[in-house]
Amino acid sequence: MTDSAPTAAGGTLNDPLAQLTGPLAGTTRMHLEVVESRRLTPGMQRLVLTAPELASLENQPGQDVMLMVDTDAGRPVRRRYTIRALDRGLRLLTLEVVRHGDGPGERWVAAAGPGDQIEGIGPRGKIFLAEAADWHLFIGDFSALPAFFAMAGALPAGSRALVILEVPDPADEQELATRAAAGLTWLHQLGRPAGDPSALVAAAAAAALPADGRGHAYLAGEAGVVLALRETLAARGLTPEQISPKAYWGLGRANAPHGEPARDA
Repeated sequence: MTDSAPTAAGGTLNDPLAQLTGPLAGTTRMHLEVVESRRLTPGMQRLVLTAPELASLENQPGQDVMLMVDTDAGRPVRRRYTIRALDRGLRLLTLEVVRHGDGPGERWVAAAGPGDQIEGIGPRGKIFLAEAADWHLFIGDFSALPAFFAMAGALPAGSRALVILEVPDPADEQELATRAAAGLTWLHQLGRPAGDPSALVAAAAAAALPADGRGHAYLAGEAGVVLALRETLAARGLTPEQISPKAYWGLGRANAPHGEPARDA
């Protein structure tokens, strides 16, 4: 499967989701319709969508859906958004999307309103909660918030978790609902550029990790930030098997047509 949507010889756009093979195997194609769109915080948009296929969709906390977003050139691109919540009974899918930039995904999110339709597939994503872990560390930038809140919110009672998130402003903070014993630390950019790893790296180096048990760390955000966090936690003694990194975006470059940072980002 190619990263971009193929076109036929006559210029007619082929169906890019016609064959759910390769990385798309096991996913479900959905004909989604927007039910609600509202600004949740200054930097975060909440979208609620519906589709008949949601009644039987099975997902793990932190997974996402891939939407086929139109472009001015008439060539759709794929953009991936974390599943914040799924109500199978009501067939409602909630996405929370960081508002930034001026790419095709951003333009679609900004303009989306009730009744708008879009094609999507899901669930996607290979990072899951480490069920055998004695404690969990979630650390990342603003783009990681929906996934981390979905994952931490799914932890059972008696679990231990530490969540460290950097957001643009205190007004972008949200309440974390979880049964776990969870500590939540907010860092604020307050004008510092997105993609600056310094505050998150300092927090990772200073975090009071449990001395007992075997933990697992989940890292997400800008590609360079994730790499710096990975190196910081490795220096603190976490093994590669204890770290699940995920780059959501790359500083200074648009995501590739497949919806994620290019592999050389």
